[in-house]
Amino acid sequence: MNPKLHLQVLPTAEEIARTAAAQMIGLLRRRADLSIPFGLALSGGRIAGTFYRALTAAAQGKPDDFESVHFFWADERCVPAFDPENNYLIARPSLFEPLKIPEENIHRIRGEIKSEYAVQEAEAEICRVLPLNEAGQPLLDLVVLGMGEDGHVASLFPSEGPEWVDEGSVYRKVMATKPPPERITLGYQAILSAKEVWVLAVGPSKADALRRLQTGDPSLPISRIVAGRPATTVYCEPLA
Repeated sequence: MNPKLHLQVLPTAEEIARTAAAQMIGLLRRRADLSIPFGLALSGGRIAGTFYRALTAAAQGKPDDFESVHFFWADERCVPAFDPENNYLIARPSLFEPLKIPEENIHRIRGEIKSEYAVQEAEAEICRVLPLNEAGQPLLDLVVLGMGEDGHVASLFPSEGPEWVDEGSVYRKVMATKPPPERITLGYQAILSAKEVWVLAVGPSKADALRRLQTGDPSLPISRIVAGRPATTVYCEPLA
C-alpha cells in the first residue's frame, strides 16, 4: 500500500458524507486561533449535496464552527450562478444558507463572465485572502475533491499530460472532456500545496480508477496528486 494514500473505506455514500463531515467539524474546532482565515476549497460532483447536508447536520446549529472559514472552489463550470451545472449553486441552499455564512466569506468563481477575466479574478481573490508559499501558491487548509470515472479531480483530466503538474497557475481555464466543456480549475500546484486534501469517491463506476490509483497509475490526475503530496485521504465504498 502506498504510504501517501490513506484509504477510508465505508459502506455507503451517505456514510462517507457523514464521516468526512464529522472529520471536518473536528478539524475546524481544533483551530487554535479563529481570527486566522481558514481556506476551504469545495468541488461539485454527485456527492456534493449529500456532503453539504451532512456538514450542516454535523455543525448542530453552531455556525461559529465556521467563523473565519473562507470558501473557494477547486473548479467551476463556465455557466451562470443559477445554472443547475454550477457548483456554487449546489452549496448555496444546502450549506451557506443554513449555516448563515457571511457573503464576504464566499468567494465564488464567476463563470458567467469571460473565462480569462474569471481566472484572473479568482486567482487575485484567493491570493488576497490566504497566505502564499515561496512559489506564490495560496496555502489552502483543506481541499475537498470528487473523483470522476476517469480519475479526474477538480477539472484536471487525463487528457492533459504530466507536464501540467509543474505548471504554476493558481487557477486556469480548461476544456473538459465532458459537458459543460468550458471550466476553470485550480492547478496541480495549488492542490499539492494545500495542508490537507480529501477525495470523496462514490459509486461503483469509480472502482476501476480506484484500483488504478492503488497501483500508482501515473496517467490518472488523482495519482499525480497523491504522488506529489505527503498524504491524501480518499473516502470510498468497498471495491467489489
